[in-house]
Amino acid sequence: MVCAICTIATGCAGGSDRYPSLAVRDAERIQGTFEPVDSSDAVTKPRPAPPGQQSQLNALLSEAGAVHADFMESVPAAQDLILAIDETGPENKAWGDAQVALAALESRRSQAAIALGDMDLLYANASADFVERREIDAARQQVIALIEQEDAILAELRRQISQ
Repeated sequence: MVCAICTIATGCAGGSDRYPSLAVRDAERIQGTFEPVDSSDAVTKPRPAPPGQQSQLNALLSEAGAVHADFMESVPAAQDLILAIDETGPENKAWGDAQVALAALESRRSQAAIALGDMDLLYANASADFVERREIDAARQQVIALIEQEDAILAELRRQISQ
């Protein structure tokens, strides 16, 4: 029986001259060479910033600086109000006054964050338009430093008021 199956299976295979060869044909051979591209030509430089961008950045920096100066001027009064709180807690008028002063400081911090948000929008638009962004980034870093300073002061005041 095994011999019969072997005979039938070999009968299906015909001569190799009826099937195409699997050898690589001349058309399939790789020809030619590729020259490497000069990397200095491949780097595209962003366009220069539009003319009004610097004045817009200066206005936003000025706004953030004015809000920060106002914030810093208000800090001592808020600290004095927080120090005036005694152990009676929220029912004390001094506690409410300190909360109002803290809220006013947080509002000023938010105004600085609005200027930062406008700078972020300028940065995003410059990125999308492939425009130079170094000036925008430098201005953003200045405002971020101001906001970080304000955040640290607010955190300390919140810690003092919760004691």
